[in-house]
Order: sequence, then C-alpha cells, then structure tokens
Amino acid sequence: MICGLCPHHCDIPEGRTGFCRARENRDGKIVCGNYGRLTSLSLDPIEKKPLYRFYPGSMILSAGSYGCNLACPFCQNCEISMADRNADTVYFSPEMLVERAKRAVPEGNIGLAFTYNEPLIWYEYVRDCAKLLRENGLKTVLVTNGMICLEPLLELLPLIDAMNIDLKGFSQKFYDLVKGDFETVKQTIALSAQQCHVEVTTLVIPGLNDDPKEIEDEAKWLASVNPEIPLHLSRFFPRYKMNDHRSTPIETIYDLRNIAAKYLKYVFFGNC
Repeated sequence: MICGLCPHHCDIPEGRTGFCRARENRDGKIVCGNYGRLTSLSLDPIEKKPLYRFYPGSMILSAGSYGCNLACPFCQNCEISMADRNADTVYFSPEMLVERAKRAVPEGNIGLAFTYNEPLIWYEYVRDCAKLLRENGLKTVLVTNGMICLEPLLELLPLIDAMNIDLKGFSQKFYDLVKGDFETVKQTIALSAQQCHVEVTTLVIPGLNDDPKEIEDEAKWLASVNPEIPLHLSRFFPRYKMNDHRSTPIETIYDLRNIAAKYLKYVFFGNC
C-alpha cells in the first residue's frame, strides 16, 4: 500500500510503518498510527517556534508526537523525532487537546502549535484539531520541514494560520544528506506564503550549508516569493550523529545575516 502524503511514497506492508515510523498500513489502509499520541505538551512563547512576526508577545500551547519523514544527522529533537510507535505517549483526542488550549487562553494562549517532531506526518490529527480550533476562535500553527505532497498540502492550508518551515539547505545535494526533496519544500514555502503567515528557519552547519553564496541564493529565492518572509538563521550545536562536529561560529551567523538582509526585510539570528 502506497502512502501519498510525502515524496517518499512509501510502499508499506500490512502491519508495518513507513520511513517516518508513524504512518502505517492497517487492514489495507494507510492510517496515522500516532493519531492523538502526544510525547510533549507545553505552553511556550510564540517566539520560541520561532515566529517573531505572528502575534508577538503571545503564548501558544505546543504539542508533539513521534517520528519524522526526514533523517537529519544533526536533529535537535532526536529523542522523539527518531522514535517509533513504542514511544512513551499520552492520548489526547482532538476535543481534549482543543479544550486544553481553551483553558490556557487566560495565560495568553492564542491556539495550538504542532511542533517538536514533524507535524505533517500527524496529518489527520492536525486536520481534525485545526477544524475544532477554528470553530473556537483559536489559531493553528505548524513548525514543519515542509515535506508534503501537493494534494494534502492544499487540503490542509485553509485551516492553518501560521507556519515556520525549515529550509535545511539550498540544494538537492544537502537534501540528499537528510533524505528529503528540495523542490517539494520550496513548493510548500511558496504555496503556504500565499495563504497563511510563513517564517523560514535555516540551521547553519559549518562546512555543510554555510557557504555565503548558498545563503545569498536562498535569500534571493525567498525574496522572489515575498521579501517580507522572515528568515531565521540558527546556530548549530553538536547533536545526535554529529556530536563531533563543531558549533557554528557566531561571526558566521552575523556575516550570513548581513548577506540575507540585502534581499529580505526581516532576518533574525538565534542561539547567539
């Protein structure tokens, strides 16, 4: 049975999961195996997503599950993104989670962010929650790698208020490293920016995606979509399978920020 959610198009045998370790073949049908299974739930500042130009100063209830449809050797949340259906989880129906979000409104909560692991592999759960959130006047946010096929993206977008999309690098060569598809992510950014608030994050890794020309090309392309898309340039710190790799020098982030700012109105840097 073929899963049509993302470019991997996994052919999943009965009772097994695909590349993401979350979508599974159950009785001849591809289902969201992690539906409602939360590994993480926290009330965070919106800036932590990071979203700097979407209701700044507000809070947002943030939920995560397990699994991911990329395989980044530098993953910053590998404990849950690389986990499978044996992960320690707590079940929340969409109604339960939206009710929790509503209870947090007096604390400044504006809605629900699907984050920590890749939310798009949680597609059906995100969709069901987003419908309820909209009915209750709350916002839906995705923090995502953008690896989703066109048809499911277009179905979901009308329900989404904001996204922070990881642009891992600006070449297919870099996406080969993380087992992804560069053009699919670009498509997600371009289409999403037409329908909701979008900010983009690039984790800058020394020797891998820190070439000034690559960052310049990325900034030029984002500006061609919309020069007001905020770009976040983040420092890499040793993690997961890259514990022996050096951290990103602060000077590198400053230099790349100056390059990107020639084309984009808003360029931010994190972990500096």
